[in-house]
Amino acid sequence: MDKKISILDVVSLMVDLPERGLVRGQVGTVVESLGENVFEVEFSDDDGKTYAILALPDEQLMILHHRRIDAA
Repeated sequence: MDKKISILDVVSLMVDLPERGLVRGQVGTVVESLGENVFEVEFSDDDGKTYAILALPDEQLMILHHRRIDAA
């Protein structure tokens, strides 16, 4: 199942971005669609304080699911 990324999707970073202090597996929220397959993602700590916000291509992101998704 290849769901397109949408605003407010919870995503995981699929690559390390050391220049931004981010590593693979960090979780963020899509806050804006910036163009075809590019999204602004906000990364926040457990207290809700934003520590990074940046534009990322969809191939660097994986949508996280919090409920059962039936496989095709």
